[in-house]
Amino acid sequence: MVDARGYSCPTPVVMVQKAVKDGSPRKLEVAVDNQCSVENVTRFARNAGYQVTVSDFEGDFKLTLTK
Repeated sequence: MVDARGYSCPTPVVMVQKAVKDGSPRKLEVAVDNQCSVENVTRFARNAGYQVTVSDFEGDFKLTLTK
């Protein structure tokens, strides 16, 4: 789980890039708290070969990245 709440871009994307590079997980959950981070993390994840599902929890978002 990558908790990137409280960070503005590009930090959430960098955190996800590091998690993908370090472990190449088949599934990764990411928590963010703004729409810009949702869009940028989604773009990175899709370019890295992941499918992305986004859930909205009262202003926070959970992205589930799966290969």
